[in-house]
Amino acid sequence: PLMNRKIPIVADDYVDSEFGSGAVKITPAHDANDFEVGLRHKLEIIKVMDEAGLMNDNAGVYAGLTREACREQVIKDLAELNLLPAIKDYQHNVGHCYRCQTIIEPYLSNQWFVKIKPLAERALAAVKDGDTKIIPQNWEKTYFNWMENIRDWCVSRQIWWGHRIPAWYCEDCGKMIVAREDPDTCPECSGTNLRQETDVLDTWFSSGLWPFSTMGWPESTATLKKYYPTSVLVTGFDILFFWVARMMMMGLECMDEVPFKDVYIHALVRDEHGQKMSKSKGNVIDPLIIIDKYGADALRFTLAAFAAQGRDVSLSEARISGYRNFVNKLWNAARFTLMNIEDFDPETQIAGRELSLSERWIRHRLNRTTAEVVAALDEYRFNDAAQALYQFTWHEFCDWYLELTKPDLFQSEDLIRKTTAQTVLYQTLEQVLRLLHPIMPFVCEEIWQTLPHTAAMPESIMQTAFPAADVEVEDFPAAADMDQVMAVITAVRNIRGEMNLSPGQRLEAVVTGPDAVAIAALQKSTAAIINIARLTSLTIDSAAQRPPQSAAGLAAGFEIFVPLKGLVDFAQESARLAKELKKTEKEFSGVNNKLSNEKFLAKAPPQIIEKEQGKHQELSLKLEKLKTSIKTLEQVTGS
Repeated sequence: PLMNRKIPIVADDYVDSEFGSGAVKITPAHDANDFEVGLRHKLEIIKVMDEAGLMNDNAGVYAGLTREACREQVIKDLAELNLLPAIKDYQHNVGHCYRCQTIIEPYLSNQWFVKIKPLAERALAAVKDGDTKIIPQNWEKTYFNWMENIRDWCVSRQIWWGHRIPAWYCEDCGKMIVAREDPDTCPECSGTNLRQETDVLDTWFSSGLWPFSTMGWPESTATLKKYYPTSVLVTGFDILFFWVARMMMMGLECMDEVPFKDVYIHALVRDEHGQKMSKSKGNVIDPLIIIDKYGADALRFTLAAFAAQGRDVSLSEARISGYRNFVNKLWNAARFTLMNIEDFDPETQIAGRELSLSERWIRHRLNRTTAEVVAALDEYRFNDAAQALYQFTWHEFCDWYLELTKPDLFQSEDLIRKTTAQTVLYQTLEQVLRLLHPIMPFVCEEIWQTLPHTAAMPESIMQTAFPAADVEVEDFPAAADMDQVMAVITAVRNIRGEMNLSPGQRLEAVVTGPDAVAIAALQKSTAAIINIARLTSLTIDSAAQRPPQSAAGLAAGFEIFVPLKGLVDFAQESARLAKELKKTEKEFSGVNNKLSNEKFLAKAPPQIIEKEQGKHQELSLKLEKLKTSIKTLEQVTGS
C-alpha cells in the first residue's frame, strides 16, 4: 500500500504455517532466505537501499532516508492509513558487525563464486577413507555435515587488503579477462585501456593455499617435497570448516594429495567455572601475568593436564599454582640427585651388576610410564601423558625411590653398591627430563644442562632421542614385591595418622600373614621398611601374634600391628576425638542445611555454592577419618 504496488502471493515450504498468521512478506534483495524463495518463484528482486545504507529511488518517497529513519516513517505512515492494528515485541536474530556492533543489512550485489561441490566431494571422501583423521573423532560428524550440505563459495570481498582477484575489464569493449599473468591488451579489441577487478579474495581462500603455497608451489621445490603433506594440524573447532576444510579442498585440487594426515581439534580454555573468558566478565587469565607469577612450565603443564579430548579446559590460578609445586618438586629432586652424584662418572656401566629391589622396581615403573606416555602422545591424549608423568615423577620417583635409595647413596663402604645407586638415580632423572621436556621445556633443559654428560650426549636436550619402552627392563616380580613393601609402610603411616602420632615418633611393628612366600619376600626388605616407616624394630613372621594394646591394619594380604602402650594416653585421645567429632558434625550439619536450602541454591552466586560444596566434601572426609580413628582406638583398648 505504501508504494501502490501489487504483490504476488506464492506458497512455499519455507513458511511455517504454525507461526503467526502463516503468511509472511518477503524481500528477496535483502534477506538470504527470501532470495532463495524469490529464485524458486521467479519473483522480481528490488533493491531499496544503497551501499551506504540509505534508501534509494526504488524506495519512492523514502528515498534519501537512513534505514533507521525510514523504518520509523513507515510505521507512522501505516498508522495514518489505519493499516497497523498492533505493534508487538518479537525477539529474533539480527546480524551485527563483530568489530563495531553495527547492525548488518543484507544487500544483494554481484560477487565471485567458486563452484565448490566437486572439490568438497574429494575432501569428504579423504576423511571417510581415513586418508586424514580428525581427532577427537566426534568432530568428523560436523565436518561431514558441512561438506555434504556445502554451497558455492563466495570468494570476493570488498576490502582494501588481500589477494586481488585476477580479472580485468576492457573499458573500450567491455570484455572481461581472467588470466594468470597481467594482460597488456584486450584479446577482443586489442585495446590497452584495462581496469583490474577491485575485489579481493576471501582470506580463507588465501589461507587454504597455505600448506603448499608457502613452499614454492607451483614449482616442485625440495622443501615442498619434504614437508607436503605434513603429519598433523592443530587447530580449534571454530575454524574446522573455514580453514581446515578449505585446506583439504585446495590441497587435493592443487597437489592431488591431502595436506595433513591428522587434524587435532584442541579444547577451548574457559575460566574455573566453565564460563567463556571475556573482559566484560572480568574472568580473563592473562598468560603473560601467569607466566611471570608461576612460570611458563607450570602453565604449560596445567593446560596439558586438562586437555582431555572432547572437553574444554577449566583454568584457574589455583590449578596453575598446584602444578608450579610439581615443577618445584622436580627441581628439588634434581638438586638432591646432583648433590649425590658429584663424584659420579656418567659413563659407568651397570650391566651384570645385582640391582636392589627398589632399583629394579623404579626401572620397571619408568619403562611402563615411558610406554604409557609414548602411546598417549601418539594418540593425542596429552592429559593422559601429563598425568602419567605426574604420577610417576611425584608419587613414585620422588616420594618412594629417592627415600629408598638414600642408604646406598650415603654409605661409603661398598663402592659398587654406591655407584650402582648413583647410576640408576642419574639415568632415571635424565629419562624423566626427556619425557617431560615436550610439556615443560624450560626447567627440563635447565636441569639437563647441569647433569654430567657422556661424550655421546648432544648440546641440548632437544637433540636427544625421545625415550622408548624396552621390554628387557620389564620386571613384574619386582613390581609385585615392591607393591607389598609400599602397602605395609603405608599401613603403618595410616595408623600413625589415625592415632595422632608424630611423624618423627619411632614405632615398633609386627607383620604377619598366611602366605609364606610373600612373608619371605617381605623379609628381604626389612631394612627399607624400618627406614621409611621410622621403626625401632620390625617383626615379619607368619606365626607372629597381635601384641596387646596395638592398632591393626590390613594391606596386601598382611596384618600389620603397631603397639601403642606408652605412646598414647588412651583416655585423653578418646576425649579429644569425641570433642573433634562433635565440632565437625555441627559444621557439617550447617553446610548440609545450606546446600539443602532451595532458596540459597537459587540466589547464591555459583562460586559461593561451589565453595560450600567443597566444604561439604572436606567435612565429610574429616568425619569419616575421625570415626575410623575412634573405631581404631576402641579396638586397641577393647572398649
